[in-house]
Amino acid sequence: MNTIPHITDAEWEVMKELWNKSPRTANEVIEALQDRTDWKPKTIRTLLNRLNQKGAVSFLQEDRVYAYYPLVSEDECVRAETRSFLKRIYGGAFKPMFVNFLKDEQLSEEEIRELKRLLDDKTK
Repeated sequence: MNTIPHITDAEWEVMKELWNKSPRTANEVIEALQDRTDWKPKTIRTLLNRLNQKGAVSFLQEDRVYAYYPLVSEDECVRAETRSFLKRIYGGAFKPMFVNFLKDEQLSEEEIRELKRLLDDKTK
């Protein structure tokens, strides 16, 4: 897929369920989300329909049952959201974001080693 649709926070919750296991019926998604949200079934069905209209999910229909599955991967959506955030907040500049992150976050030695490794790989 060339263009990754913008996915709202609520839609992300639905997508997480579909990325976790697909295809899933609307009722299966509703059941999974009712454990951690206070959303009504109609709200979840609306979110599924919006995601379908945006081209983020599609469905298989058997009789009157719809089984939904993602058309975009979680990795694609995370990358698109990261680019969007970077552009909106930092004007597309990575360095200020990275500096703010490093100043504010408490990193373990293991995380620091991993970051160093990634930076070393970038310079090769």
